[in-house]
Amino acid sequence: MISFEKIANPQLLWLLLVLVPLVAYYVYRNRQGGAAIQVSSTQGLEGLTRTAKYYLRHLPFVLRCAAIALLIVALARPQTSESNETSTAEGIDIMMALDISGSMLARDFRPDRITAAKEITQNFINDRPNDRIGLVVFAGEAFTQSPLTTDKATLITLLSRVREGMIDDGTAIGNGLATAVNRLRKSSAASKVIILLTDGVNNSGQVAPLTAAEIAQTFGIRVYTIGIGTTGMAPTPAIDGYGRITYIQAPVEIDEEILTQISQMTGGQYFRATDNDKLRTIYEEINQLEKTQIEVDSQTRWFERFMPFALAALALVVLELLLRYFYFRRIP
Repeated sequence: MISFEKIANPQLLWLLLVLVPLVAYYVYRNRQGGAAIQVSSTQGLEGLTRTAKYYLRHLPFVLRCAAIALLIVALARPQTSESNETSTAEGIDIMMALDISGSMLARDFRPDRITAAKEITQNFINDRPNDRIGLVVFAGEAFTQSPLTTDKATLITLLSRVREGMIDDGTAIGNGLATAVNRLRKSSAASKVIILLTDGVNNSGQVAPLTAAEIAQTFGIRVYTIGIGTTGMAPTPAIDGYGRITYIQAPVEIDEEILTQISQMTGGQYFRATDNDKLRTIYEEINQLEKTQIEVDSQTRWFERFMPFALAALALVVLELLLRYFYFRRIP
């Protein structure tokens, strides 16, 4: 099938109107007669059966008109296109700093804070296919669970292995932030971000939270801080007199002042998550704030497709000549 997308010289298609007088002249000439042999009467021929030649006698003219039409279309230069798109993604380097202290087992979130944080963090990771993401965990100390990577499957696997008790208990916000900054300080990405989630007050570690924030500011790193925990009291794990884990109502203490200062110093933002839905909304908002820029370079190349029309016209002319001089041969 001959196909094309556009005509380069559509004004030439007006030449198709030349077929109108050609057809009109052909019809006129056939109505005037024009027999090759003159006889005194055709009465003796009236009972003869009409053969296939009679019904196909106009075929050569039809082929000639079709050939002319195809040649005109070929002169109008039919074309097809080929589009190439090159996408360039300007990704963002993101370090997730996650508090895994004992208080993250509090059940004011479903089923608890740390599980809810892990599930929603996983969704956030899946929504950032063009970014490098890493993971730092902290309690009484801090360490890197995963360096910056584009391997989201491995990162999610490492995230799933995070649990309370991996390191000594406590809340070293400064150490967690400093460890994340250390992973980003040599990054060449246009945008560098830390998302720090905690449910407590800094009470451990060697680095003060605001000192770590100053270092982040020096390296142009934005820090989004999230305080996770309901307002008032929350069912929090404790050890009873028999060494068993039990849950007691304990006050929720989050150093919102320090977390707000950290975000303000670095150009980020502080959020407070009081339940699963609020935490999910916060991550969605951060996802919108930190949009990855994708540039698409589109190029279209046009190719001439007149040759099939020209060859088809030539084939019709040859077929017309063969029919005219062999099958429909007339007596001079």
